[in-house]
Amino acid sequence: MTTLRHFRSSLRTAASAAVLAVLAGCASVNTTKSGAIGVDRSQYMSSLVSEQDLEQEAGKQYADIIQQARAKNLLDRNAAQVSRVNAIAKRLIAQAGTFRSDAASWKWEVHVISSDEVNAWCMPGGKMAVYTGLLNQIKPTDDELAAVMGHEISHALREHARERVSQQMATSLGLQVISVALGTPSAADLGGKLADVMFTLPNSRTHETEADRMGVELAARAGYDPRAAVTLWQKMGSADKGSAPPEFLSTHPSASTRISDLQKASQQVLPLYEAAKK
Repeated sequence: MTTLRHFRSSLRTAASAAVLAVLAGCASVNTTKSGAIGVDRSQYMSSLVSEQDLEQEAGKQYADIIQQARAKNLLDRNAAQVSRVNAIAKRLIAQAGTFRSDAASWKWEVHVISSDEVNAWCMPGGKMAVYTGLLNQIKPTDDELAAVMGHEISHALREHARERVSQQMATSLGLQVISVALGTPSAADLGGKLADVMFTLPNSRTHETEADRMGVELAARAGYDPRAAVTLWQKMGSADKGSAPPEFLSTHPSASTRISDLQKASQQVLPLYEAAKK
């Protein structure tokens, strides 16, 4: 009985220490301006995960991905596709300052990777990739492709990856404190956690909504019809014919409420699109 009571006491102490460590290691930040669309949620970032460290790790992982694609002759094979993607990216990136001025100094980079996966992504610091599966299977218009790329750029601007890694690091820190108390210490892996949140784990509904809304504003300001985000997601849903969904959907949950939200958001920023066309 004494041993059990001592164990419970130790566990409570460890848990309390873990909570204090997690709270002490997080700070409320605003990564972006709210824009016309009104994204203004406060985010909590761990002091263990700096913006610079995550961007450096993202740069390393991106370089590895690009090197592997190049070695397999899968990188930027179709000149027309590469030119199209770069042209859209350039216009979207030019509007990134709407949400954060420092994005102008990011070392932006975008490539087209030959793969059947219907996918696109943007890592911290502006490292992007669009897969040919998205271009060839979904066959997006320029407006729809701008919706996809604007959505992914918004994840980077909003530092969603850093926020999610911070949450994982905070959890790991708490578990580590408890593990040490129990004699089984563990270590956190920044690179592994970044890979998980970028390519494996689904985004939260909150992050997806923010990226959707910011993405349509970026597209509208860049002169792309924001209403194309709705038709794009309708095409994405049609691509799932009862089998495995496109890779893009496996990490980007979709629902009827999402379409409804996009319809409202696109109407909200429609005047920006009309102004950009003049």
